[in-house]
Amino acid sequence: MDELNLLRQAQRQHQQNQHHLVVRGLGEEIDLEIGPGDDDPSFSSSAAALVGVDPAADDHKSLLITCSQPQPTADGQPQPTPPQVEEHEGLLRLPGHTKKKKKVVKKWREEWADTYKWAYVAVHDNTSRIFCTVCKEYGRKHRRNPYGNEGSRNMQMSALEEHNNSLLHKEALRLQTASKEDAQLLEIERPVYVKALSKTAASILESILKRDPHEAEFIQSIQEVVHSLEPVLMKNSQHVQILERLLEPERCFIFRVPWVDDRGETHVNRGFRVQFSQALGPCRGGLRFHPSMTLSVAKFLAFEQTLKNALSQYKLGGAAGGSDFDPKGKSESEIMRFCQSFMDELYRYLGPDQDFPAEDVGVGPREMGYLFGQYRRLSGHFQGNFTGPKIFWSGSSFRTEATGYGLVFFVRVVLADMNKELKGLRCVISGSGKIAMHVLEKLLSCEAIPVTVSDSKGYLLDVEGFDYIKYSVLRNIKAQQKSLKEYLKSYPNAKYIDDAKPWSEKCDVAFPCATQNEIDQAEALAIINSGCRVLIECSNMPCTAQAVDILRTAKVVVAPAKATASGGVAVGELELNPEFSLMQWSVEDFENKIQDAVKQTYDRSIKAAQDYGILKENPESLVHGANICAFLNIAQAMTDQGCV
Repeated sequence: MDELNLLRQAQRQHQQNQHHLVVRGLGEEIDLEIGPGDDDPSFSSSAAALVGVDPAADDHKSLLITCSQPQPTADGQPQPTPPQVEEHEGLLRLPGHTKKKKKVVKKWREEWADTYKWAYVAVHDNTSRIFCTVCKEYGRKHRRNPYGNEGSRNMQMSALEEHNNSLLHKEALRLQTASKEDAQLLEIERPVYVKALSKTAASILESILKRDPHEAEFIQSIQEVVHSLEPVLMKNSQHVQILERLLEPERCFIFRVPWVDDRGETHVNRGFRVQFSQALGPCRGGLRFHPSMTLSVAKFLAFEQTLKNALSQYKLGGAAGGSDFDPKGKSESEIMRFCQSFMDELYRYLGPDQDFPAEDVGVGPREMGYLFGQYRRLSGHFQGNFTGPKIFWSGSSFRTEATGYGLVFFVRVVLADMNKELKGLRCVISGSGKIAMHVLEKLLSCEAIPVTVSDSKGYLLDVEGFDYIKYSVLRNIKAQQKSLKEYLKSYPNAKYIDDAKPWSEKCDVAFPCATQNEIDQAEALAIINSGCRVLIECSNMPCTAQAVDILRTAKVVVAPAKATASGGVAVGELELNPEFSLMQWSVEDFENKIQDAVKQTYDRSIKAAQDYGILKENPESLVHGANICAFLNIAQAMTDQGCV
């Protein structure tokens, strides 16, 4: 618990700082938050120390910095110096008074020349800013600027100093300053947090880092599995070669998706499909339409799906794919045209014995219907190669509920081994898509108390807990594609918290149902402080590697998505059964099938962990056991089939 206490202390110190920097992705703005104003002695002294000026002086209104040449413009010409920025003896001066110029220049050169030699001054939004020539970031003013002037030099310098000390800037600086001869030999800074591994496991991960250094999501997912498989690799050296072969996908497709919007304008998106492994059978996996979709995300999702399917009792391989197309804000006809164009390229790689897609983020019954219709038209025959509601037109509506219900059934199994029950426990849910809503619905039937849902703008909190009537209101809001804030019109005692996630709310069980890496270190600490003791992964890889370590240090039981999704895998397999469309399932039969699949997956995971010396009481037992069991199933098939 010493590490956990240090992390908490660091978090408190961070919150007490008068000003701090939030560094986001490359190309995004850096936002500097500051203290109450000029009369704050702590801020004034630290700002003055930064530029080497007497804190008591009131007239240090100008800033001189040593500056390399600005980056050229798109046409190859150097950037013009803004008219309000004067150049004098190799220095650039922001507008203002010139008192104590020599003192400022001397201190600047002596103390900060190395830090700020990669800086230049330019105009942004009619305001002079100090820019980083490497990353094009700048020290921007906060919207609550107490100094009253645009682009306060103290604020810009503090922001740029923090930026230049960030890993983002150091990596960009290293790449820019490297010689052209050595550019191809550079090893990109590892994009993920790397754990201490055994020599064999570390060598496997190192080879992936060298091969695909920019695929952060894919490397992160591999790292967790390799960490779990360390005892397996030590026990049987033959599994090392099998794992190395497994970690390279069988095939990846990247293709162009052109489409025309309602105004007649042409757009181009990128499509992906990764068929990761067919060792156990034909591939099955989701299609995701979201702006964040990349090859790295597609490979990570396909790898996770491969292990999910291998962990189940059904013989299926794993695949995933999608596009960076965003269905939000698009008309029905635009979505139909995009889906048809997407399938024009993808259909040749699909088939009942090869690959059949399923729903994921941004792909629901509407999109699957359009995709299937175009597939049927191009292939010339009607085959049930797609999983999802309405695809078989058999009256079945179980597919959408299966994954969400299975998550709740899984937590009941976990709690039963802890001599607890779900009834009366407070539950926090992130997301408000189809999985999150079905988790909420099933929690109500189990008499739990769900208190939150969320969307991309913030989260909705009802401290009294949702009930069936409130759930109906939420469902109607989502069906009309409205904001969760609409809920407040019916229940004004509820709260909607903007730009936040629900993990600081008091709870017993957490259900992250949004997207990958939605829980970082700070949010993991918030979950621990909220009293949560069980986290059920609903989305794939919802926690960063650092967050997982924090949760495990605090003895929070983490149930991995590979195991918790077993309900959806089971029903998906049933839908692929030719006899399924002819069978009439009652709700009881449907839920019994899911519960059986969940219990079997849980038992197999725990047994696999125990076989390799990981006790059930260990909070990592479920994660390690699921990875071990899934890998051993695939490894056996790959061994039997030879090197193919």
